[in-house]
Amino acid sequence: MSNWIILSIGFLAQTLFSSRLIIQWITSEKQKRVITPTLFWTLSLIASFLLFIYGYLRDDFAIMLGQGLTYYIYIRNLQLQNQWKTFPAGIRWILLLMPVFITVFYFNNNAIDTVKLFKNQAIPLWLLVLGIVSQIVFTLRFVYQWLYSEKNKESSLPLGFWALSLIGSLLILTYAIFRVDYVLLVGHSLGAVIYVRNLLILKQQNA
Repeated sequence: MSNWIILSIGFLAQTLFSSRLIIQWITSEKQKRVITPTLFWTLSLIASFLLFIYGYLRDDFAIMLGQGLTYYIYIRNLQLQNQWKTFPAGIRWILLLMPVFITVFYFNNNAIDTVKLFKNQAIPLWLLVLGIVSQIVFTLRFVYQWLYSEKNKESSLPLGFWALSLIGSLLILTYAIFRVDYVLLVGHSLGAVIYVRNLLILKQQNA
């Protein structure tokens, strides 16, 4: 597949991720408190799928890992907001089974091509480790958010979510610089600014 198509998929995913943050940020600025609109989770779900595809096409396990871990958390938040059932039943089944379809599609003779994923000459071991750690930290924000929301029985984005978002984003930016990945670089540069702003809004909100 040509490089421009791969980059287009990646930039589309990051555009959707950035759009969700901008929507969340503008909504929060208007309300003077941190808000979690339903569109945030809908765009997250679509963008996660696209970025997973991008990660595979780039032979980048770190990206695939990060998206694979958060996909169903996005769905769960839509359920907590009582919005999941507003999707047509067919769409819900497609979204639920999509990760399975992706896994089956990318199996080679019933085995994932681990050589391509873990022995990519373009990604030395230290950089792969940095990428995986970055994605794990970035993903933990949604694990934290999910547990927090389950405890409070409502979908929300607490202080810990934004703190982990900022730390993870800075780590991924470091990875993107060494990996020369413009998709990650552009997406997380904007994200880091919004994460800082949400932390400031929460500080003012709790003052």
